Amino acid sequence: MAPAFLFDLTGVDLNRVLHGVDEIEKTNPHRGAMRMLDAVTLMDNETHCFAAYKDVRDDEFWVPGHIPGRPIFPGVLMIEAAAQLASFMMLRWLKIDGFIGFAGVDGVKFRGQVVPGDRFHLIGTQVDLRKRRSICAVQGLVRGTMVFEAQITGMPI
Repeated sequence: MAPAFLFDLTGVDLNRVLHGVDEIEKTNPHRGAMRMLDAVTLMDNETHCFAAYKDVRDDEFWVPGHIPGRPIFPGVLMIEAAAQLASFMMLRWLKIDGFIGFAGVDGVKFRGQVVPGDRFHLIGTQVDLRKRRSICAVQGLVRGTMVFEAQITGMPI
């Protein structure tokens, strides 16, 4: 049985675009095939809950080779998407410019598949936020079902 969601999703519109690609790219340096976020959909400054999504397309670089005839979004890219979202949030909440380096990942579990055509939602909460380190708990959802979870650690570089 999957654990509970990190926060109550009742009344949360995970498809509402709060920050689109242009705004994400003003904060995060990732471009082209390595940008894993299409929209940030929630940034709650009081509860430190957040959400975003990536539309998984059939023309992405990994589709022909992971797995031929049955493409599955690689788990390592789910982790990268979570790290990019955690980085975006840390930079915004600490109001700093620069780059947040990916410093660690813990408690990773893959609970389902993500395939081209899916909207991969990420929800998260800030576990610890300091000037030199951020820890976020993040979960990935497809059609309301949890497919991924991890704890992401980042630090300014």
